[in-house]
Formats: sequence, structure tokens, C-alpha cells
Amino acid sequence: MRCVIARYPFDLTKSEVEDMLKGIRPEQPVTGQCAVISRKLYPVKQVGEVITKQDRRDFTAFEVTRALTRLGFTCHETPPAPATPAAPAPSPAPAEDSTADTTADSGPESTSYIGTTLG
Repeated sequence: MRCVIARYPFDLTKSEVEDMLKGIRPEQPVTGQCAVISRKLYPVKQVGEVITKQDRRDFTAFEVTRALTRLGFTCHETPPAPATPAAPAPSPAPAEDSTADTTADSGPESTSYIGTTLG
């Protein structure tokens, strides 16, 4: 399929892109736009550099993402969140003692003077 990246046309196929990236480790950490190629997550700028043999400043991530999407690769704006194992359910809060006095003395305003002789 003909793709234009950095104003240059490239005739690429999905298998050619996979072959070009064979043996190349994805840069870590992947923080921006990325593509899944051969079950690995690559930054699209790294992929663009490999397939065009040009400096990364010569093209945009959007150009490479558009080309990779047209070739059938899955692209993401940001890396997908890693799958984490399900956390155990939080334990229930301890029950309050039902025999505890619920009326706390908060000072002289709450003091009851009923039945008290004031002298």
C-alpha cells in the first residue's frame, strides 16, 4: 500500500513492516502515540524512523500512525494501561460497639443542669 510519510511515498505491506522491526527492541518507556506490531508496543516515531530511514524530526507521529492504521496495525494515542491482577476485596470496617455512649460531652454547652441546685 502506498503511504506518504515526510512528503515521500513508500510502498509498504504489513509483513514488510513486521520484518523491518524484527530484532529491534521497543524503546522504553513508551509514553506517547504507539503501535502494536508483532505483539510488541512500539513508539510510532521509532517505527517511522526504521521504515523511512529518516530522522524523527522529518515526520510527525500522526503521519506514521495514519500509515500504520491503513496497513492494519492497532495504534493508540497513549499506551494502554497494563493489566493488573484484581485486588482483593477490602475487608469490611469494624462494627461500632452498640453499648458505647453516643452522646459525647463536648463542653459546658452540652452539660445538663436539670435537677441541680444553683446557689
